[in-house]
Amino acid sequence: MASPDFLLAMKLVSFLLFTLLVTFVNSQTQCRNFKSIFSFGNSIADTGNLLGLSDPNDLPASAFPPYGETFFHHPTGRYSDGRLIIDFIAEFLGFPLVPPFYGSRNANFEKGVNFAVAGATALDTSFLEERGIHSDITNVSLSVQLRSFTESLPNLCGSPSDCRDMIENALILMGEIGGNDYNFALFQRKAIEEVEELVPFVVTAISLAITELVCIGGRTFLVPGNFPLGCSASYLTLYQTSNKEEYDPLTGCLTWLNDFSEYYNEQLQKELNRLKEVYPHVNIIYADYYNALLRLFQEPAKFGFMNRPLPACCGLGGSYNFNFSRRCGSVGVESCNDPSKYVNWDGIHMTEAAYRWISEGLLKGLYAIPPFNWSCLSSKIMNH
Repeated sequence: MASPDFLLAMKLVSFLLFTLLVTFVNSQTQCRNFKSIFSFGNSIADTGNLLGLSDPNDLPASAFPPYGETFFHHPTGRYSDGRLIIDFIAEFLGFPLVPPFYGSRNANFEKGVNFAVAGATALDTSFLEERGIHSDITNVSLSVQLRSFTESLPNLCGSPSDCRDMIENALILMGEIGGNDYNFALFQRKAIEEVEELVPFVVTAISLAITELVCIGGRTFLVPGNFPLGCSASYLTLYQTSNKEEYDPLTGCLTWLNDFSEYYNEQLQKELNRLKEVYPHVNIIYADYYNALLRLFQEPAKFGFMNRPLPACCGLGGSYNFNFSRRCGSVGVESCNDPSKYVNWDGIHMTEAAYRWISEGLLKGLYAIPPFNWSCLSSKIMNH
């Protein structure tokens, strides 16, 4: 007969094995053969919405060369020389590039629709204005994008059951959003303490958007954090200093701005972890944009970039080839000969080459937490 100590030990082993199994299962995202992509966010994911919303006599910079020169060979409203992260994800899934919702005529939304607008904020513009944070790019905040989505559902899918099925089988890209809330404040040189006060509001806005989509059927969310702001040519120009201690000796990025990005990302992940507990049937994947991009500045040669790739490819003047008053897309502002050697495209956004590496890091699971489970996808897509 087994001794009490032996039985206790076996119970302990069984409990530990069960705990490990539960942890493993919970750390894996359920494999879904996605049927479409829905996107919300700002210029990091905008495939032409701001362009579609703009007055023809007052078009955004993304409407002019050299935007789009690398892949499309003409401007498309994307703030890059070519494809964005959302484009690479769509290609990986075997989908057509996700069309913009605003201003589209006769667009096919069968495989997805994009509501992301360049300049958009997570918080409503009125909320930011009350705090002295100004933006004159767009008022299509996250809540406005979400309202556009819910109001367009009858046209997108028809019956309530069809809509629920469509949303359940969609990959929902929730951002990047929130970056502009901080950008507009920092570009106005607000104190970092004042900017940090926005963090809980931004996180809550994203959380509420996810919750609303879960309630109407959303099952898989990819939620990006913020990029390392201290590596942006715009911030390196605006906050340039002779104090070498403010720079990371490896990358040349501003450490205090990167510290802020990390702080925000930590708060966002805490909230996402809370949502996972509330909705255990939902896959909420954190997209680590911060580290997926930072590695390109840490080891540029490894990824095919030039040494110290901090200057903008498209820009004018200064140590980082960026000028707030004469930006990319303006008359007389030219781009570099080979954007594939640059990480920064226009001082605020990245090149197609950088977005490709970020996308690969997400899709292969290195910078997706938890990693995607692609086991149910067809071999054709997997090989692609």
